[in-house]
Amino acid sequence: MPWHVEGTYFENCNCDMVCPCSTSGLTAPADNDRCNVALAFHVESGDVNGVDVGGLTVCVVADTPALMGDGGWKLGVLMDAAASTEQAEALGAVFGGQLGGPMEGLAPLISEMAGMESMEMTYADDGRLHQVRIGNAVDMAVEDFVSPLDPTGLGVKISGLGFPADTLAAGTSSTGRVDVFGMTWDNAGKNSFSAPFAWSA
Repeated sequence: MPWHVEGTYFENCNCDMVCPCSTSGLTAPADNDRCNVALAFHVESGDVNGVDVGGLTVCVVADTPALMGDGGWKLGVLMDAAASTEQAEALGAVFGGQLGGPMEGLAPLISEMAGMESMEMTYADDGRLHQVRIGNAVDMAVEDFVSPLDPTGLGVKISGLGFPADTLAAGTSSTGRVDVFGMTWDNAGKNSFSAPFAWSA
């Protein structure tokens, strides 16, 4: 049965600006021995197998080798506590890759599913500033970068990436704390990307 979700997303990893993992399609190594990344997706509207999933947030947290394309990922999913059981199952299938779409392509890279937990989430996005707080597990705030040499003030964009959207805004984080699923880090001052996203299958 066809499904679609769309909204806004942002991520923060421990690479310096700009992350070579994403810009190389996972074929170039990260700036560190491990890649520690969290991706927050706010679904503004969506329908999954007849279930309305609009207004909910999902966060994917991963610890991977420097060369992400080699696999060996540890990955966990945090689900919005506002989601009903039916909504959580629908979104879990989308972000777990079971229903096809962008996340399905990452499934072969995952060697350890750390689990899925439901937590209270607060997500904010004003177009340039992006923030999510998830219980005591995640506190991320990032800002898209605007070059002082760019008179348009539109910000730095990188296109042709494909995942999780074709064009991402590059930026840096002011807060990047994660402590969940046995994964703990603080990526303040490190790379961020953000974009509207629209997925379907």
